[in-house]
Amino acid sequence: MNLLQMIFYISMAAWFLSEFLYKNILKSKKEDPKNKDKSSLNILWLAIPFSIAASLAISSLTSFPISKGSWIPYFGEALIIIGIILRFVIIRSLGKYFTVDVTIREDHKIKKEGFYKYLRHPSYAFSLLTSLGLGLYLNNWLALIFAFVPPFLAFAYRIRIEEQALVEQFGTEYTEYRKKTKKLIPFIY
Repeated sequence: MNLLQMIFYISMAAWFLSEFLYKNILKSKKEDPKNKDKSSLNILWLAIPFSIAASLAISSLTSFPISKGSWIPYFGEALIIIGIILRFVIIRSLGKYFTVDVTIREDHKIKKEGFYKYLRHPSYAFSLLTSLGLGLYLNNWLALIFAFVPPFLAFAYRIRIEEQALVEQFGTEYTEYRKKTKKLIPFIY
């Protein structure tokens, strides 16, 4: 096993462990309003492991290289690490307002600074960056599609559910914020 593979396995373990901990530690509390999530957390927990397993299996069974250069797995691994770290930073910056299930806390405020000045969902953006990194690390077009598309579709559903809850709670304040920011990619989408 070479150094890059070792870093890859460690980063994948860190990704899984961090997401497992988020899911089990950062749930809404008993006093928080319920019934806003509409199974979006469950859908994410089906889509992401499926995409990881499918992309790994596809890359071992097929060969559709993205690039013949040896740089692409390094670039992919860099995106995996950046995605994991920046998602952690975003989650920490939201503090008590971050929950893995869609809920609006009683004293909830819309965060509009830092990454949130440009993106409404930077936590999801960095999770998707990690998925993109996985597909690039595997250097296989088909694996890239399976690594990225299922989580993207699951997050698109989640964003729709979450933004509906935010509009219900904050009304014009959130719709005005939404006009000034993008969902996942600064200045683009």
